[in-house]
Amino acid sequence: MPRTTPALAAPGPSQPFQTVELERRDLRDDDILIDIAYVGICHSDIHTVRDEWGAAHYPMTPGHEIAGVVAAVGPGVTRHKVGDRVGVGCMVDSCGECEECKDGFEQFCTKPAVFTYNTPAYDGSITQGGYARQIVVTERFALKIPDALGLDVAAPLLCAGITTYSPLRRWGAGPGTKVAVVGVGGLGHMGVKLAAALGATVSTISRTMDKADDARALGSTEHIASSDESAMRAARRSFDIILNTVSADLDMEAYLALLRPNGVMVNVGLPTSRYAVRPGVLVGRNKVLAGSNIGGLAQTQEMLDFCAEHGIGATIEMIGADEVDTAYDNVVAGKVRYRYVIDTSTIGG
Repeated sequence: MPRTTPALAAPGPSQPFQTVELERRDLRDDDILIDIAYVGICHSDIHTVRDEWGAAHYPMTPGHEIAGVVAAVGPGVTRHKVGDRVGVGCMVDSCGECEECKDGFEQFCTKPAVFTYNTPAYDGSITQGGYARQIVVTERFALKIPDALGLDVAAPLLCAGITTYSPLRRWGAGPGTKVAVVGVGGLGHMGVKLAAALGATVSTISRTMDKADDARALGSTEHIASSDESAMRAARRSFDIILNTVSADLDMEAYLALLRPNGVMVNVGLPTSRYAVRPGVLVGRNKVLAGSNIGGLAQTQEMLDFCAEHGIGATIEMIGADEVDTAYDNVVAGKVRYRYVIDTSTIGG
């Protein structure tokens, strides 16, 4: 019989979380059972739970920033053993056979990829995420968390970390480059830490100067208030890479003006409106307007190892299960510094 585990579930888009007994499948040959220690709250959890992106399945247990310890393994498992420290991010399955999977881009699997919650799995069930005490996943989608990283600060790396690391690596952030990170929040604070560790000179941009001191503590050398027109003018032609982590409907041309020739503005946020950019703004100085969507399994492991080597974890606020509803409102209001992490021992305890 399938096992059950205490979990938090949203009954509907405007209803508070409830504690439930969530069913997990029996271990298949290549499955592992993970005792979840911590799970981060990503803003995409909130969008999905509140049915702001559509296609929401209820009751829903969200959570794709999962860190814990292997509790049991299927008979064919070779990558992990009981007691290993592991993490699970945004995906829990892919075909493993298409060109994208073979190239290390499982997130673009043509079958398609199975995401950690609110997604039809290949057996027809709807996936349920990590706001729970345990989860069962195929071993291929569990990443090794190095001993140098605390499980609590590692959990948000499985989404916020890889979401910012991947575009920084792709577009060459490193010594001699200047990177601007737009937004100092759950994603942005990781972008600052990672870009600085890669050797880039980092600036931060947000609407006001309220987070200037925090940004410098994270590794920024300069903070720019986007509401200050003179400061934005002074920053024109300054950056090789702009990493936009916010979902606000920005004046894209104003930000593209901050790029040097051949620079790139890469977006990881999902605003509600279309980008409005005249082609000449890009063509005139060989500028690139790009997007980025997490990373594959190999790159996610690379990111975890990089963070361990450089002593990088997320900046977190730990909460219990009874604080999740309030935490959602605080995230939307921008009150968290910088990632809420749920202590899963408080679920059903």
